[in-house]
Formats: sequence, structure tokens, C-alpha cells
Amino acid sequence: MSQGDSLLIIEHMYKSFGITKALQDVSLELRRGQILGLIGENGSGKSTISSIAAALQLADSGEMYLEGQPYHPKSSVEALARGVCMILQEKGTFDLLTVAKNIFVGKEELFVKHGFLNNKAMIQEARRALDAIHATHIQANLPLSSLNFEDRKLVEVARAMYSNPKILVVDETTTALSRGGRDILYKIMQDMKAEGKSVIFISHDLAEIMEVCDTVTILRDGIYIDTIEKEHFHAPTLRRMMVGREVAENYYRTDMESCKKSEVVLKMEQICCRDVKDVSFELHKGEILGFGGLGDCGMHILGNVAFGLTGPDLGTVKAGDGTLIKNPNMAMKKKIAYISKNRDQETLMVSCSIKDNVCLASYNKISKGPFIFKKDEQKFIQEHAKDLDIKMQNIDQYVMELSGGNKQKVALAKWLGFGADIFIMDCPTRGIDIGVKSNIYQLMTELRDQGKSIIMISEELSEIIGMSDRIIILKEGQISGEFKREEKMTEHLLIDYMV
Repeated sequence: MSQGDSLLIIEHMYKSFGITKALQDVSLELRRGQILGLIGENGSGKSTISSIAAALQLADSGEMYLEGQPYHPKSSVEALARGVCMILQEKGTFDLLTVAKNIFVGKEELFVKHGFLNNKAMIQEARRALDAIHATHIQANLPLSSLNFEDRKLVEVARAMYSNPKILVVDETTTALSRGGRDILYKIMQDMKAEGKSVIFISHDLAEIMEVCDTVTILRDGIYIDTIEKEHFHAPTLRRMMVGREVAENYYRTDMESCKKSEVVLKMEQICCRDVKDVSFELHKGEILGFGGLGDCGMHILGNVAFGLTGPDLGTVKAGDGTLIKNPNMAMKKKIAYISKNRDQETLMVSCSIKDNVCLASYNKISKGPFIFKKDEQKFIQEHAKDLDIKMQNIDQYVMELSGGNKQKVALAKWLGFGADIFIMDCPTRGIDIGVKSNIYQLMTELRDQGKSIIMISEELSEIIGMSDRIIILKEGQISGEFKREEKMTEHLLIDYMV
């Protein structure tokens, strides 16, 4: 590859995890002043090659050149010193530290004088770092645990930009952001481009990729497929190159029939909690009930409340038989499952095996008296892993090693094995490729047809419209509109009730 206008060159990169070949002879070029999109299904190698560039992991073999010079960083600290910074898809912050300490983690020496840490100076500088990315609403002295998921991600962005990187790697970060948060990140990316710096942008949202990127590189199963310039972007072509086959434009439900069953399986009455104000609704047997709104409308907290993770300040949550749901144990007794938007922290034990995660909720079904036999565990996990086609080395592989789509399959397998009748799914396809999305939508339809009930909370209006029997829109913590499934439903109509 030519090194004239190149900022980063990667040549003949290989990386394996056990028998899984994550990268096979992959080469790519990042030019100065370029926003390069990386696309591919989960497990295609996007995050792997990006994390190697940021020295979060080492390659098995291959060469890298930064500004024409050999580039072989041994750690992310060394990569950052050379100007390469990566914002991770999942959480990269520390809840017990303040916002300021999260921004300057590893850089505390900047504020040490005579052996003492000057917290006041750190907070003031953190305030400037937040202001620089237009996150003026975040208070630098607050503990990070007091922030919502989006603001925590913006803290990571502020931390990355304080280092003034030459190359910023954005790995599925926008899935955690509302429109306002996305606009902040898009502006940062455009500013970097104008300054002759570069961005590697990873997203499963093709519309987003085509809007913000100058060039797209496609990977599939760890193999380089092609690089396409903006003037040749064509969504069906990109989808086909990603998955190696034709993918339908519309993979949502095609029927227009709403749930006609009257049996109520879950009821919320006058719920008040944090961002939620006097919300009441009923979920019926065999219904997909979609919740939509802006990121801060309060819909995400409803999932927590429905599963008993968060107790409401006022109001009640009841199962169909009238039983009060006060905690997750009571929810599980009523066959209620919850898959959080924050998958790695609230749904999965990422430092444990696939087997441990899938079996966790079902040991009472697997055990024989006080004993749990390995062969019974293996039979159980193999059955449910096979049903969802989880791509794994074996059932003892750590969940943290899986792609986002396969992590979500593990979460679903856990609750399918448990035998849940009610599924609370918060952003069920966040950070997931179109192939796995299609599988999840098909599964949701099958569960509905079996008489199972689903609460689907989503920030994607097309998903809500495409999958729901009934839609509830929240605005500023209150229900602003309720709609039945019908052909004339449009995103524009729902947006009018959101803003």
C-alpha cells in the first residue's frame, strides 16, 4: 500500500482465538481526513482489527504503519501516546469514581503536587473537557454511578478527546446515545476530519454508516471483502457483501393483525419512579407491546420496574393473577424474563462461561435433588445453544470473548431455557448485525404465536412499528400516545408524540 496520504496502514493481519480465526490476512488503509466505516456481521473481525490498532490486544502476525513509521504498540497507553484512541462498544468506565476521575484515569499525575492530588483542579479541568465536546449538562464532581447510560458514554468520549487523538476508533458507541448524543459525536468526527485527523467508525446501522462515512470497508468471517467509496454506496449491495447473500429490505412482521387476546398477564398501575410519572398499562397474552420515545423519556426504567429491579416510588406492578412484583425473584416465579439494554452489566456474567450463563436461571430444572450432573448441563446448553445458533468454540468459552450478537443469543437462550412466558426486552437488537436482527425478530414472532408476551423497549422507530401489536409513546416520563398496529403507521406520526 502507498504511504503518501495514509495515516494508518494495516497489512496482512492475522488473529485467532483458539480455533476461531478472527482475522485472516486482512489489510486496510486509513487516509488523513477520512471517516472510514467498518461493517460486517457480528464476529466478522471489525472490533478485533480496531482493538489491535489501539493496542487493546496483540495480533498473531501482520504489520502496521502510523504516519509512515512502523507501529507496534505494546499497550493502549503507548497507542494513546502515539495518537490512537478507541471508544469501546460496551462500558469502559468506573462507577465508583467521579466523572472527573474517570476522565483522567491513568493521568492523575497531572494534578499531583507535593504528593497530594488536587481534586479541585481535576474537576475544573474535567469541566473544560466536557464543555469541549458540548456535554455541558454533565457535572464533573458527581459519581459516575449517578449518570444514565448515555452520559456515561459521553464521559468516555470526553476522556478520549482530551488526549487530542490523531485517530479515533468509535466502536458501536452511537447505539448507547440518543439523537442529541449522536449529534455531539458526529460533530467531533467532522471536526477531526477537517483538521486532517481520521476516524474508524463501526456501526451496524447502514443508514448511519452511509450518512457519516467517506469510505466503507467490509469484513466477513475475518476476511477482507472490499472497500467502497461514498459515491458508490448502495445499501442492498453493502448488505449482500456483509452476509454473502441477498438480505431482504424488510425483515419485520408482514402481517397487520394486532393481538386479539383479552387475558392480561402483566399490569402497571400509576407508576412513578425517577423519570416516570403516573404510567399505567396492561400487557396481554400473545402480545408484543412496543415502547418508544427519546432516550430520556423514562421508557428504559420501566423495564427495571416491571422485573422488580427498581421499586417504584408510587404505584404497583402486578402479574396477571394479581400477584405484586416487588423483586426479581417474584418476577421469575411468574415466569418473567428481563434482557437489559446494558447487556454486559445487567443481563450477562461476561467473566463466566456460556454454560454458566445459560444454565443460571434453570438449575432447578437441571438438578436431581441436591446434585447437578455435568451431562445434564451439557445436554441443556447444547439444546438451547443449537436452537439459537450461538457461534462459539465450546460451551466453556467465556461470554466476554463473544461478539455482541452472540452475547444477545446467550441472554435469550438463558430465558428460553428457563421457560419464560413474559419477555421484557430493552433495545433487543442494540449493536447487532442485520443477520442476527432478522433471527431475533423471527424468534419474537414465534414466541408471540406460542402465546408468549413481549414488552419491547426500543429507540428505533422502524423496529417498534415493524414488530409491535400495540405501541405506547412516552414523552417526559408520561404516556403521550397509544397506537394499534396498522398500515398507515409512520415514524413521522410517532415523532410528533415524542418531541
